[in-house]
Amino acid sequence: MKLLVLPEDGMTAVVNAIKAASKSIDTTIFRFDRAEIEKALEAAVGRGVKVRTLIAHTNRGGDKMLRKLELRLLGAGVTVARSAEDLARYHAKFMVIDGRTLFVMLFNFTALDAKSRSFGVITTQRAPVLEACRLFEADVTRQVCAPVPQVLVVSPENARKRLTEFLKGAKKSLWIYDPKINDSATVRILEERVQKGVDVRVLGTVGKRAKQFKADHMKSLRLHARVIIRDGRDAFFGSQSLRTAELDSRREVGLIVKNPKVLKTVMATFEKDWAETKVAKVEAKEEAKVEAKEEAKAATGEPAPGSA
Repeated sequence: MKLLVLPEDGMTAVVNAIKAASKSIDTTIFRFDRAEIEKALEAAVGRGVKVRTLIAHTNRGGDKMLRKLELRLLGAGVTVARSAEDLARYHAKFMVIDGRTLFVMLFNFTALDAKSRSFGVITTQRAPVLEACRLFEADVTRQVCAPVPQVLVVSPENARKRLTEFLKGAKKSLWIYDPKINDSATVRILEERVQKGVDVRVLGTVGKRAKQFKADHMKSLRLHARVIIRDGRDAFFGSQSLRTAELDSRREVGLIVKNPKVLKTVMATFEKDWAETKVAKVEAKEEAKVEAKEEAKAATGEPAPGSA
């Protein structure tokens, strides 16, 4: 198992995996503007690889781009399917190479996400690979797919139950990357954990319902990650935020990971981002104090520091 950390690692591993595919590539697409990935998919078709894409039926502001992408891929010989419209969004981001390697991606194939804080998990473990293949096949053919328990975290089928259990199981800490937490039931669980002495840290935003904990904005990077690190022992990586819609009415896919190397890397990354955020907050407060003093002096007619 391997962890991709964006923006540091970029999308090289994704492109290389597509280039190395010998039999098949199945990938979902929500947003897309990476020319090198499009060219790699086209080249794969050219060498006889069966390439299938499942493209979201809609996204905010990008429907025309999705339809143009469909036509380009069809013209290149890629098999293109469009997600069903019974889900509010098809936001899942995963790719299976040769039926043996699964990429669970927290990022889109876009230049913006490549510059953002995000992650991807690469695994060859048989259970999640087979489950991803089964889910892809069902969604391509628009069939019902009941998730196998304790493998993938799939919205809307089992995500609320799995993530509720995951959060309630925290004994020491919950370190969370999440652009927007607003699900009321989830907020209550997090507040209960705080009351039990669990160290809850959130990089992102949280709804006004939260009273026991706060979220801190990342300062140096755009955040596009959904990660929950529990007690330093296991972590959830997925496309779903702890938002009601993403738990209950959209297609989202995630994976709970226990791999020690992955945990070590994601924890070190979180600690770095958390420290930078705290430093930025202190610096902002100091700057505000200086500005307030200068404004007060200006109001009394005193010269500003350094003026002649």
